[in-house]
Amino acid sequence: MSAVDGAPDRLLTPDVCAALTAVFAGHRYEVDAVVAAIGEPAHAALGRNATVPARLALAGRDDPLATLTRLWLLQDRVPRRDLDRALPGLVPDLITAGILEADDDTAVALVDLRPYASDDGASGWIASDLTPGLDTRVTPMRADFVLGVSSASSTLAQLTVRRPVNRAIDLGTGCGVQSLHLARHAREVVATDLNPRALVLARLTADLNGVAVDLREGDLYEPVAGERFDLVVTNPPYVLSPPTGERLTYREGTRRSDGLVEAVVRQGADHLAEGGVLQVLANWAHVRGEGWVDRVGGWLDPTFDVHVVEREVLDPYAYVELWLADAGLTGAPDYRERYAAWCAYFDDLGIEGVGMGWLTARRPAASGPAHRTFESWPYAVEQPVAPAFAHELDVVDAWRGRSADEVLDTAWRLAPDVVEETTGAPGADDPSTIVLRQQRGLRRAVALDTAAAGVLGACDGELSLRTLVDTVAGLLDADGPALAVELVGRVRDLAVDGVVLAP
Repeated sequence: MSAVDGAPDRLLTPDVCAALTAVFAGHRYEVDAVVAAIGEPAHAALGRNATVPARLALAGRDDPLATLTRLWLLQDRVPRRDLDRALPGLVPDLITAGILEADDDTAVALVDLRPYASDDGASGWIASDLTPGLDTRVTPMRADFVLGVSSASSTLAQLTVRRPVNRAIDLGTGCGVQSLHLARHAREVVATDLNPRALVLARLTADLNGVAVDLREGDLYEPVAGERFDLVVTNPPYVLSPPTGERLTYREGTRRSDGLVEAVVRQGADHLAEGGVLQVLANWAHVRGEGWVDRVGGWLDPTFDVHVVEREVLDPYAYVELWLADAGLTGAPDYRERYAAWCAYFDDLGIEGVGMGWLTARRPAASGPAHRTFESWPYAVEQPVAPAFAHELDVVDAWRGRSADEVLDTAWRLAPDVVEETTGAPGADDPSTIVLRQQRGLRRAVALDTAAAGVLGACDGELSLRTLVDTVAGLLDADGPALAVELVGRVRDLAVDGVVLAP
């Protein structure tokens, strides 16, 4: 049994971690250098679990960067002499910790240590279990498997609003990547997980990067009972799987249907300080006879600001196939039986589809009407999308409870990234459609009639909305008061979306 299985508090001392990361930095075992060494196409292939392009790129190289890349990213057995040269004096510590297995001639990784970098500047090294299924090998995972950086964890990092806060919690920390981000803008970071193995590897991630994280073991919010936070982020075990059979802790809870996500949201609201924000990457059930908006909306206090974005909906079959493949069970002897059991489970619960998306909720610091948006938005967005959500929270706060007259008396301007698109029949005097389209954020497209387009197209921060409405109504012989009423509501929404800006 390795030290990881024994679940000690630390696999390596902070001093050894500091020495290890100094060696990593010295050899440039970092994302940019690895990409430069193997090439962007080979790096993209690694993201698809294909190692052959990287092997070809590193052929003939025995330098430390190539050795470390082979050891961890390709999961190769490497010559011991090359590894001792790459990690001088550190190999015995890694063997004792159960991170490496070695003899006199070769060594192989038992735990993954790989470089990480993100759009918001967070960088370092992440500890996790080894990537399963490289080169299409069928690799069933242990129940307490600790996933490394995935597309889901990257999406949550890109979604999270990055502002200075006092206290933040990384709920279900896994490998600890979200804590690495949070440590950049939170005075105190608490990270929880039900899986002791995850906490061991999250501790190693924190120590490798020299960040302070308060790690606590327990289910959901039990380890932080009675505490409140300014920011809660979580990519919980949201997979809606049958309660029978072995479960993968990193992706599956023990509650029926989407009950775990519901618990994360309901209980999370109780742990938010005034103005505190909860951000969740989640799945939710589309249940026969019940709208998903009513289902998810019912999980939150109606006084909270909420924005839920459903990015994708999968039918039951596509959903089952996705997660059976994720577990390395494609081609397994009992694949068909597992597939059928999952379908029967969904049928029993009346699940006709599964929504996949983002939830942001805030406990308002001031009284006033809540802002609640539920939308299906499968279109391309700018990543990181967090600045768009930060802007939305600011505008909702600034304009909560403000009167229609205040909206009309404001000199609005179109955001710099907004362009106008018109289409129509060749030779026609007027376009048949007019659209304002964002180039950033959620990249919304707003269809307008001629009057609204005339008003909004003239918003340059000089004249008030009231003046523009009166002018355009006079030019088009339109009903000015009716146009004003229409545009007050529309401008409020467009301000939240970042299409128009206040002075």
